[in-house]
Amino acid sequence: MASSNLKAQRTIYIGNFIHSATRTTLSFQFDTAVGVDEHGRIAFIAPNITLATSISSLVEQQNWQESTYNTVDTRKQGSSQTTTFFFPGLLDTHTHAPQYPNTGLFGSSTLLSWLETYTFPLESSFSSLSRARTVYNRVVRRSLANGTTCAAYYGTIHVPATTLLAEICFKRGQRALVGRVCMDRMSPEHYRDSSAQQAIKDSEVSGDAIIALDPSGDFVRPVITPRFAPSCTPEALAGLGALAKKKDWAVQTHVSENKAEIELVKELFPEASSYTSVYDDAGLLGAKTILAHAVHLTPPEMKLISERKTHVSHCPLSNTCLSSGAAPVRAMLDAHINVSLGTDMSGGYSPSVLEMVRQALGVSRHVAVERGAQHALSVEEGLWLATRAGAEAMGLKDRVGAFEIGKDWDALQIVLGDAGGEEHDEDGEEVGEEGKLEAPVDVFRWQNKKWDDIVAKWVYTGDDRNIAAVWIKGRLVHSTEAYQS
Repeated sequence: MASSNLKAQRTIYIGNFIHSATRTTLSFQFDTAVGVDEHGRIAFIAPNITLATSISSLVEQQNWQESTYNTVDTRKQGSSQTTTFFFPGLLDTHTHAPQYPNTGLFGSSTLLSWLETYTFPLESSFSSLSRARTVYNRVVRRSLANGTTCAAYYGTIHVPATTLLAEICFKRGQRALVGRVCMDRMSPEHYRDSSAQQAIKDSEVSGDAIIALDPSGDFVRPVITPRFAPSCTPEALAGLGALAKKKDWAVQTHVSENKAEIELVKELFPEASSYTSVYDDAGLLGAKTILAHAVHLTPPEMKLISERKTHVSHCPLSNTCLSSGAAPVRAMLDAHINVSLGTDMSGGYSPSVLEMVRQALGVSRHVAVERGAQHALSVEEGLWLATRAGAEAMGLKDRVGAFEIGKDWDALQIVLGDAGGEEHDEDGEEVGEEGKLEAPVDVFRWQNKKWDDIVAKWVYTGDDRNIAAVWIKGRLVHSTEAYQS
C-alpha cells in the first residue's frame, strides 16, 4: 500500500534552525541553508547565507540541476519583522489513540476508577471499524497539527481496528509505533483477551499485518503492548516477552503510575521484588522498551531500568489530572535513564508535546520544592526530552531529532507573532497589520531579541497556531495559511 500521494522532493530550506545540541544546550544556526534530498534526508548544511548568495552554487557539488529542487526561504515569508525558525519534529512516546474522544474527561477519578468509568466503555466500542476510522483519522490529524512527527500509540484489543490505525498513520505520513493492547484479566468480560494464548496470538497477527503494510519500517512499526501488569496474567506477560524476543519488536507498557496500582501489583505478583521486576521476570525489559509514568520508582527499580537500557515516558499532565504524583525526572536522569515525554491522552487533556514540555517544567519545580533546587528542569532540557530523548526511545536516534547531515528531515516551521512597534493611530491601535492577534507568542520589536528568550516564550506560550508547516522524512504532511512554499 503506497503512502497516499505524499512525496519527498529535493528542497533547500533557508532561515534559522534551532535544535538540542546537548541535554542542557541549544544549537542556533542563523541564515543557514539546509538541503534535503529526494529521499527526505539532509544532504548538506550551509551557514551564513545572505540574500545575495547564489543558491545554485550551493548545490553544484550535489549534482542537482536547477529544475530538480524547490526552495523554501522563510526570510521572504510574511512580515519582515516576523520571528520564524525551523525546529525538529516532536515525539510523543506514550498516547492512547482510541481514548481521544474522552480528552478532558477525567472528573475526580484516579487511575483505576477512571479506567472503569471512562476508558473501557469507549475502547470496547472500537469493534466498530466505522467508529475507529472516525476517531483515528482525527487523532492523527490533530497530533500532526501539533507537530508530533512520531507517536507511540496504544490501540485496543481489536486486531482490525489496530491495523486500521497503522494504515491511517502510514497514509498520512506520520511515523508511529502501533500496538494492540493485551489484557486477559481485570477488565470487563466483553473487553478482554479470552486467554493468554489468544493475547499472544492476536498480538503476533496484528504485528505481522503492520509489517506487511510498511516492510521498511520507515513509518509504522509494531510494538508489543501489555496494558499494564495487573491486566495481564503471568502467562500472558511471559508469552509476550517471548514474542518480543522472537520478533525483535519494541515493547510499551505502564509502570508505577500511582500508589494504589503498586499495591495491587504486590497482591497479584507476590513473588516479584518490585513492579518493574514483574516485567523483567517476563523478559519484557530491554533497550526497545518504553515504560510510561514511572512516578514512584524505588532506587533499585531505577537501577534495573538503567541496566536494561529501558526508556521512560514522562507524562506530567496525565499524572497531575489523575492525581498520580510528580515523577522525579532529575533522579531518573541522574540514574542514567533515558526520559522522554508522553501526552497520555486521555489521561492528559492535550495532544501537544509542546504542552508536555511546559508541564514537565512545572512538575519539576514542585519536585524541587520537596527534593532540592537541582530537580528543576530547564527549557533546554524539556526540549531535549521532546526530541532527542524521544528519538532514542523510539529507536530513531540516528535518523531524527536534530538537524544533522544524514538525518531525515522531520521538522516544524515555527512562526511567532509580531507585536508591532510603538507607533499608534488616532484610535490607539498599532500602526500596520502586524498588530493583529493571529497567534500566541508576541515578540515586540523593541525587545532585545535574545534567542534563548524567544525560545522560552514559544515553549511557555506557544501552541499549534504557531506551527506553519510539518514535514516527515521530507514530506509536507501539514501546513497552515502562515506557510508559503
